[in-house]
Amino acid sequence: MKPINVGLLGVGTVGGGTFNVLKRNAEEIARRAGRVIQVTAVADKNVELAKQVTAGACRVTDDAFSIVVDPDIDIVVELIGGYGVARELVLKAIENGKHVVTANKALLAMHGNEIFSAAQKKGVTVAFEAAVAGGIPIIKALREGLTANRIEWIAGIINGTTNFILSEMRDKGLPFAAVLKEAQKLGYAEADPTFDIEGIDAAHKLTLMSAIAFGTPVAFDKAYIEGISKLDAVDIKYAEQLGYRIKLLGITKRTPEGVELRVHPTLIPAKRLIANVEGAMNAVLVKGDAVGATLYYGKGAGAEPTASSVIADLVDVTRMHTADPEHRVPHLAFQPDAMVDLPVLPLSEIVTSYYLRLRVEDKPGVLADITRILADHQISIDAMIQREPGEGEEQTDIIMLTHQTREKNIDAALARIEQLSVVNGKVTRLRLEELV
Repeated sequence: MKPINVGLLGVGTVGGGTFNVLKRNAEEIARRAGRVIQVTAVADKNVELAKQVTAGACRVTDDAFSIVVDPDIDIVVELIGGYGVARELVLKAIENGKHVVTANKALLAMHGNEIFSAAQKKGVTVAFEAAVAGGIPIIKALREGLTANRIEWIAGIINGTTNFILSEMRDKGLPFAAVLKEAQKLGYAEADPTFDIEGIDAAHKLTLMSAIAFGTPVAFDKAYIEGISKLDAVDIKYAEQLGYRIKLLGITKRTPEGVELRVHPTLIPAKRLIANVEGAMNAVLVKGDAVGATLYYGKGAGAEPTASSVIADLVDVTRMHTADPEHRVPHLAFQPDAMVDLPVLPLSEIVTSYYLRLRVEDKPGVLADITRILADHQISIDAMIQREPGEGEEQTDIIMLTHQTREKNIDAALARIEQLSVVNGKVTRLRLEELV
């Protein structure tokens, strides 16, 4: 059978890894796909690097557009990143009847609805397993493996940089800024780490998983995003004393009012498996009504883990290359005419539990004043620590965990608490999920 010809756009870390794994495991991959998958053209601005990676095995060019219009190319693999030229290339490839494989979560989070619609009309596939959680096959699990289930919620550690930083802060008791510098030195964090530490990268990935889980359009612009740059090491220590770990989680839930879509630091019970995912590893917990909770764990980045997912998509596309487009697995799991546009809830309407840390004057009646305000807003306390003030100290920390309540109730209560003369500064508030 005629080989499948692949045009590879970008030979950076993931592109180079993809080329090498395809070459190394060519025979095994062909046995699985039913035909040979070969890279016949590579585009990269750094032509010398591309020639070095490919070692003369295929055509090399600095003109990516020449590949997406080449009639001999069957599948375009987009590993350039960003959502400027990458969007143009992907849409041009689709227009020319090419299937597309991409690891570009930002592109799909921002322009996925447009891209999937164009692919649907043209009868081609856009595959993106590598866009979420690197080598973990979470997209396939959501789209195919769990297809019998009504997905209830997803909670994921889907950014390795932030998980490494939080692990180091907990293990070494160091402040955020010091651990970030260490992460940059070790290559876990970029020189400009904003997308990672402010939760944007995780939100891109969460948006895609949410759309697949609930059959909704991609809605990145409606996600609540909060990173870890303002997280204090003292809160990690207090959480530990209460039996919790703090992780940057991407959380999406189906509720009667709509869909929750949020990324923020979250307390998780230390006994949960996902709470014990350390270093730069990723993990995604999915709750289905039939299967219960399932956990997917592995490397969320890196040349060959991500290449593993890219090539899995290549094999999938190759297997169904000649199939009737109507009988392929839909991009977002649900048939295009069966998608529903559920509202994404504003943060004020989410329901969860909370961790509160208050700096207060060490005086009689302070705790009574605070608990009275919480009660006025129907907020009940689940656990509490009151730290003994040190010698000569006139202030102390009170740490509370609440039962579940609506965010707007917490907002109203904290506004009143912060006006008390005995409360010093802002109350630290973190969200807490039991994940059961």
